[in-house]
Amino acid sequence: MDNRQAIGSWLSGPRAAAEDAGADFGYRGEQLGLPESGPGSIARPGRRLGALAVDWALCTLIAYGLITDGYGQATGNWALLVFFVLSALTVGTVGFTPGKRLFGLRVVALDTGTVNPLRVLLRTVLLCLALPALIWDRDGRGLHDRLARTVEVRI
Repeated sequence: MDNRQAIGSWLSGPRAAAEDAGADFGYRGEQLGLPESGPGSIARPGRRLGALAVDWALCTLIAYGLITDGYGQATGNWALLVFFVLSALTVGTVGFTPGKRLFGLRVVALDTGTVNPLRVLLRTVLLCLALPALIWDRDGRGLHDRLARTVEVRI
């Protein structure tokens, strides 16, 4: 291996170096039996973050306008509670929150396609803790999705 190749592999990251060595990672969702693109494929991080931002803004607006009298520390706490209730109810019944629907996303169970209410509660609790959502696997699923055996797909 030439020194330039070694430096280039370091700069491009471990995945590129492994692919250059012959490892085949496939596309996101291939191990789960999902298509590479289009409806039913794994949602990209940009769409997921956009949907989360819309949902959080909606929950903050509800907490600010209906629960608290002005913006303060209590508004953020109430917004988290509203977010929990909104996520648990909407994902548990129709499979998406308003933000997810706006961005064309849906939460489905890997084995059945419909999400069990207990899975939704587990997923929502872990999502509200934030740290499990920041730990991703090779397919781009957060730890909250892995533990609840769900996946967020495009509609």
